[in-house]
Amino acid sequence: MRINILLTICTIIFLLIVLPSSKNSNSEAKETIKCLIQMKNYSGEGAYIVISLLDRENKYIETLYVHGDDPEWYHEISSWWKFYGKKRNNIDAISGETLAGGERGINIISFDKSKLKDAYKLRFETAVEDKNYFEKDIEITLSDIDYEKKYIGNGFLRYVRLIKD
Repeated sequence: MRINILLTICTIIFLLIVLPSSKNSNSEAKETIKCLIQMKNYSGEGAYIVISLLDRENKYIETLYVHGDDPEWYHEISSWWKFYGKKRNNIDAISGETLAGGERGINIISFDKSKLKDAYKLRFETAVEDKNYFEKDIEITLSDIDYEKKYIGNGFLRYVRLIKD
C-alpha cells in the first residue's frame, strides 16, 4: 500500500516538474518568425514560393514553407527540387496556395535557435508557370536579420518583411 502511494506521489511530481520543463526547453529551442510576402505586380499564374533554411555552404537543411500545393510543379523550382525531390518529406503542414501578382501572404516559419549564430540563411525561391525561376529571389543571413527592414526581391517578390513572433 505504501509503495503504491509513494509511486503515485513520484508520478505526480514527475508530471508537475519534469514534463513542463521539457516542454519549455523545446519551445525555447525554436525561433518563430512571421513572414509578410508582397508580390510584384505581374499578370499570369500564381507564383510558387519556397522558403528554405540553408547552411553556410548553401546546402539545404530544411524546407520551412511552400506557397503552391500542387506537387506536379515542384520540379520547376529546380535547386530546391534537387534537395526535396530525393527525400519527398511530407510538407502538407507547411504549404499553402500560390500567390499571384500584387497579392500578399503571411506565414509563420520556425527553426532551431542555434541556427541564428552560424551564418545560416533563409532563401526565398520563386517560379511562375511559363515565366522565370529565381533561385535567390531573396536570401537573408539569420545572424543579420533586421526586423525593421524590407528585403527587396530580385524576381517575383517585391519584398519580404520579417516580424519576430
